Amino acid sequence: MLRRPERLEQFRENPRVTLLAGDLTKPADVVKATKGADLIWSAVVDHDQTNRPTKNIIAAAKLNGVERVVETSLLGLYNEVPGEFGDWNRDYCFNGDPTGTTAVLADQLLAESGLTYTTLRLPWLNDRPEVNYTLTHRHDQFVGVSGSRRSIADPSLGANDSLGIGDPTTEGATRPVY
Repeated sequence: MLRRPERLEQFRENPRVTLLAGDLTKPADVVKATKGADLIWSAVVDHDQTNRPTKNIIAAAKLNGVERVVETSLLGLYNEVPGEFGDWNRDYCFNGDPTGTTAVLADQLLAESGLTYTTLRLPWLNDRPEVNYTLTHRHDQFVGVSGSRRSIADPSLGANDSLGIGDPTTEGATRPVY
């Protein structure tokens, strides 16, 4: 489901893909999009003032009997990114402190939902062709500052966890590596 599904028109003929127009802040759209799904993958960071996207996903999952939810979010939700880059990321993404931000609250809502969920705390993504990452968990120090889009995949990985995924060769950099 996208606000403008024509952006993925190249998948229209794929029998495994159904393109729907919709909005995560509209409950009926989310219910319709998740009907018959095995897994809900939310590829947005919930910055809505009242976390409507996350609340709508949880409600639709429960209504439609979908047990598995994967959401994308930001590195730094738990102040787990060290050093100069961590300071820069915290200032840039969280106005200095992630505590109580909508991204953190979205992760907490999923944790409390009773659903099997994974929060992917993504680094600054790049288009490098390699698959190279180190996984960290909610209370681990984040490794790296960037990661390739190709490194983000496996839907069974990280059930009921919040994973940080970063390229370990970027550890110690002070800005994202592109």
